[in-house]
Amino acid sequence: MKTILAPVDFSTASRNALLFAAEIARRSSAQLVVGTVVQAERDEYDASTRLEDTLTSLRNSFGGEVQCTPAIASADLIDGITQIIGEHQPDLIVMGTKGASGLKEILIGSNTVKVISKTTVPVLVVPESARFDGFLNTGRSTVVLATDLEAVENESALDLLKEIALLIIKPKVKVVSVRPKNTELDYMKRLQRDALLGLFSPEIESERATVFSNNVMSGLNYYLSRNEETGLVAMIARDTGQLIQRHFTHEMASHTHLPLLILHDSAAG
Repeated sequence: MKTILAPVDFSTASRNALLFAAEIARRSSAQLVVGTVVQAERDEYDASTRLEDTLTSLRNSFGGEVQCTPAIASADLIDGITQIIGEHQPDLIVMGTKGASGLKEILIGSNTVKVISKTTVPVLVVPESARFDGFLNTGRSTVVLATDLEAVENESALDLLKEIALLIIKPKVKVVSVRPKNTELDYMKRLQRDALLGLFSPEIESERATVFSNNVMSGLNYYLSRNEETGLVAMIARDTGQLIQRHFTHEMASHTHLPLLILHDSAAG
């Protein structure tokens, strides 16, 4: 991981996500690009001033441990962020959510979902209540990789997940699949499950878990509600728009304290 992009609108939620991104950048020695978008040139001076104040605050907090670069685009929000992505080629984008129903709102037709749908770069969605210190709490050291056990062509996405998991103290990975009762995994899905488990070995302890449910998100919600050691949820987006809008409903909103990593099964072009 060489470059992390943290888009900011100077809200509390985006500032919290920025701190999260800075901690990841510090521990991975990645460059941190702090980007903002203005929709009118007359607003650029004010945005530039606020952005520089934000970077100064980061430098005061992290010293020379985080290398920060500002980025400003003048366009509508989605086009502006897309421009910044194109210019800086980040390996990870970190964005924030806010409010008790933040995860529900941000994943259904919001700007963040539009960003996710416009890029194949992994996106880490950070709830306003989440803190990076949670990764340092061994009581929440488990990463849940929710998967349909279909083959993953973009291996770099899983490599990034492993890199992030290694930032956690004594990390564990649970490869969680959901399927209806009285069904069996076919041979290829068993192979994929074994491949996923092997990916994290030997650095990270990993194990499989199966939830029996006719609804993927209901099953995942059930699993998360009974496994409080979870600190991060990761999912692979094969059809981003449909996946997000179809599955991320109120069932995930009850887990707004959990950062959510959206990976793409296609490499950035």
